[in-house]
Amino acid sequence: MKQKKRHVTLLDVAEHAGVSRATASLALRGSPNIAKATRDKVLASMQELGYVYDRIAANLRSRDSTTVGLIIMELANPFYSELLVGIHQELDKFGKTVILGTTFDSPAIQERLLSTMLEHRVGGIILSAAPGSDSETVNRILSRDIPVVLVNRTLRGAECDYVGIDNVKGGQIAAEYLIKKGHRSIAFLGGYSKLSSWQGRKQGFDSAHLAAGLTVDNSLVFESPATREGGIEVIQKLLKVSPLPTAAFCYNDTIAIGVMMKMRELGLVPGKDIAIVGFDDIPEAAIFSPKITTVSACTRMMGAYAARLLQARLEGSEADPQTVILEPELVVRQSCSPPDET
Repeated sequence: MKQKKRHVTLLDVAEHAGVSRATASLALRGSPNIAKATRDKVLASMQELGYVYDRIAANLRSRDSTTVGLIIMELANPFYSELLVGIHQELDKFGKTVILGTTFDSPAIQERLLSTMLEHRVGGIILSAAPGSDSETVNRILSRDIPVVLVNRTLRGAECDYVGIDNVKGGQIAAEYLIKKGHRSIAFLGGYSKLSSWQGRKQGFDSAHLAAGLTVDNSLVFESPATREGGIEVIQKLLKVSPLPTAAFCYNDTIAIGVMMKMRELGLVPGKDIAIVGFDDIPEAAIFSPKITTVSACTRMMGAYAARLLQARLEGSEADPQTVILEPELVVRQSCSPPDET
């Protein structure tokens, strides 16, 4: 039996021509920003591969789709609740309805959610990628002319818009603050090293140590889920270390809260026995006792930017992929005593 010929996508054309998908799309639309030689190369690849552009379907999708897919880790993490608020508030202005899916950081669940959303013909997707994801997942969706905006977590090789915080600077200002307070033995607690956000924060953490002439002690780095339970898990491991470090930088505020809860349970004083700095500045950070010194991730603003970028794509923007990096700020509260007060 004769096999049915596979549908040729714009991504196939881009790879054949040796250009990005965005460049291939601009060439197809006759953009004046594309050199004639590049346009000719793309058009030749289109002809050779037999690519047919379904302009009617693309126009219908960009103009009429009122649903947008949003895939995040979980709503129990206040970071994602704040992100969702920022996205919803912005998309409401454009009459868009959000279909929400939570992965619990499982790539398998993420794949199922993406398939379901595509079946429901969402106009676009905002994705906080699960650990272990690769760019092929995103580029496969883009090849169907469905825009994707990555938020908070990058994927190398994904040719789409991205909005996130400057994680390197965030990790750096957190460690610098602790070092200026006099701490020389600082743990890095929670999160997973396969996440781009973790890698950025650890890079900044390391650079602050090196700039201060300090050696990074990687035996004080403990990974865990980005949850309160993860915080409880890592502080129990840290308390087995001797001598005990005087401070800890937590991957996020949720982990910091778990750490501090367990410290209290064990008769330790958070902020004094171990100084604590978190990340994200979730609402709970300002009301927990002691109030948590943290790095603001501008979470609602991040969500709003992601929504605007997706809306621009839905309206037909064919600009090259945009990257929006927000500037973190240190929010000083009460969880960091200097080591001579411990």
